[in-house]
Amino acid sequence: MIYTNIANRTEIDTIILSDIHLGSEVARPTEAREILRQYKFNRLILLGDIFDDLNFTRLKKEHWSFLSYIRKLSNPKNNVEVVWVEGNHDEGLSKITSHFLGIKVYREYSFHIEDRNILAIHGHQFDRFLNENIIISNIASFIYDKIQRFSGEKQTLARWVKGKSKGWLRLANKIAMRASEYAKNRGFNTVVCGHTHQPMYKHFEENGVSFYNTGCWTEIPSTYISISKEGIFKVLNSKF
Repeated sequence: MIYTNIANRTEIDTIILSDIHLGSEVARPTEAREILRQYKFNRLILLGDIFDDLNFTRLKKEHWSFLSYIRKLSNPKNNVEVVWVEGNHDEGLSKITSHFLGIKVYREYSFHIEDRNILAIHGHQFDRFLNENIIISNIASFIYDKIQRFSGEKQTLARWVKGKSKGWLRLANKIAMRASEYAKNRGFNTVVCGHTHQPMYKHFEENGVSFYNTGCWTEIPSTYISISKEGIFKVLNSKF
């Protein structure tokens, strides 16, 4: 059981989570919910792949509990803006989620904090390999999911496999560059993505855009982004 002292919550402007993959055996919705309970925030952005697929029969009790918590957060009396940005695993779910959670779903979402003009987009749009090799990508994702499940509580094997994959890191860097170029052309100086499950910060001097990746909630440590009211970004590891 995880306990959180909500009386001492940290006040921030925005918190961003992505790639929770509800329905997956390696999803960590209870831990994600407890991270949210540690903060008092004005805006929550769920940055894509919150569901693993369209099969809701795979959702466990803790998965439904997370969704229930999100629905409660979105109640107008809480004065919290809850934003769902569609990911590649969420495609086709936007109408469903908007109805039973009462949350509007976006393909991309923009907002401002201080001098930050920020674009939030899942990132699969910049993954050319995924878009051109859907079957191979799905098989690779399936295999890695199995490795995670059998890696033990600390996911030692899964982290070793990912760390040895130079292709994975190259892909993450390519997506970062393409996302920054897209953001620059749209007039943004900051872009936040998920998708790669690789937490990251890069500032591209060539176009002046800062890129952040939220990481994911299927691996240990899980990661997320907080943004202060002064526009300070932090890519943080969960404590659980």
